[in-house]
Amino acid sequence: MKKVLIIDDEKRIRDFVKRMIDSFNLDVEVYTDGENVETGIESINRIQPDIVFLDIQMPDGTGFDLLSRVTDKKFELIFITAFQEYAIMAIKFSALDYILKPIDEEELKTALQNAIDTVDFKKEDSQFEALTHNLQTNQKRKLVLKTQESVHVVDLSEIIRCESDKNYTFFYLNSGKKILVSRTLKDFETLLSNHGFFRVQQSHLINLEYIERYDKHEGGSVIMRDGSAVPLSPAKKDQFFTMLEKL
Repeated sequence: MKKVLIIDDEKRIRDFVKRMIDSFNLDVEVYTDGENVETGIESINRIQPDIVFLDIQMPDGTGFDLLSRVTDKKFELIFITAFQEYAIMAIKFSALDYILKPIDEEELKTALQNAIDTVDFKKEDSQFEALTHNLQTNQKRKLVLKTQESVHVVDLSEIIRCESDKNYTFFYLNSGKKILVSRTLKDFETLLSNHGFFRVQQSHLINLEYIERYDKHEGGSVIMRDGSAVPLSPAKKDQFFTMLEKL
């Protein structure tokens, strides 16, 4: 049986989440001991939970403050938050999970089931370190790429392009490394479009910094610095050249 700890400063939220989880009839035991940063840390150390639901805003600090003070993060982590664009983007870049308030039952169940499915895999401190980095407003974002074998933390400047393969995405890095991630290209377009990336075609997202030239032959393609030729959709041509002028 997996142990689930809920840390939130509102008792009604903790009790509400517990009731919903109990109704799912999963093989978990739910604790509601954490009501702020201090009691949350104490509860983690005492209970040794497998899964933690963690509120971001609490009276004595934030969920991020709590994480920075927990040395042994062996648990799966799911943030609970009211909508905060910057914090949510940092969480997404770090490939961590979250659910929004007001809490939706299906979202809660999906997040919990995903956590149960992955809780026995080795946890990587690099993922939490990336989160700490991504929360700093003056730092360029780092992207966490989780594969079946490992967790990769990459600077956005290392990514030449991304290519869709159904529900998977290949990342091509400037080191020559190729990483396959089980998330859609659309997910990464949403994350990266404001960071110098452009979706030139349905299956391709490129880093504009790595463009070598535009080739007009055979309908038009973008030649990247690694020598790869990426087709440019006619529908994206005007937008593409407008983006190039801004570089």
